[in-house]
Amino acid sequence: GDGAANQGQIAEAANMSMLWKLPMLFCIENNQYGMGTSISRSSSNTEYYTMGNVIPGIKIDGMNVLSVREGVKYAKDYAASGNGPMFLEFSTYRYHGHSMSDPGTTYRNRDEINAMRATRDPIEHVKKMLIEFCGATEDELKSIEKDIRGDVAAACDRAKASNPPPVDSLIDNIYLDSNGKNDPPAFIRMPAIQDSIGF
Repeated sequence: GDGAANQGQIAEAANMSMLWKLPMLFCIENNQYGMGTSISRSSSNTEYYTMGNVIPGIKIDGMNVLSVREGVKYAKDYAASGNGPMFLEFSTYRYHGHSMSDPGTTYRNRDEINAMRATRDPIEHVKKMLIEFCGATEDELKSIEKDIRGDVAAACDRAKASNPPPVDSLIDNIYLDSNGKNDPPAFIRMPAIQDSIGF
């Protein structure tokens, strides 16, 4: 995110990825506030997509799903074609605080939040496009939304009623052999040594 974009390890990784022409995408979610600090108070360069120095970058409207899709597609094709890394800045907005202890209103006011929700909300934007360009109706979209809310509620109920997965499953689909089969290392260190796998 924008709050972590100025950390040294990012510059080091960017430098090495450019030296080695690695197909790497540096994605920066710029929601305008790092924790509770405005980007103008925390970064000397608020055009995050330019932070790669000689690495090219693009700025994408992170509140527009089509912009995100096309921007990422372009960047992926660029990096996968042997050109090396690219910086992507997703300009977005966070309606709520950064955490439960952050009400999100001490460093900005409700008018700002409401204005952003009224003019740039990504879900409302897609709804308007579906109605205007695809012939969808308000009733159809409300029905779809109701079905989705029901699916999410049912999935949450199933998850809450389920037993926790076995600890061994934590490494499923992480370490794979050349055939895509699980191939975990013999020992995986957990925070408490006695909880380690293969200990």
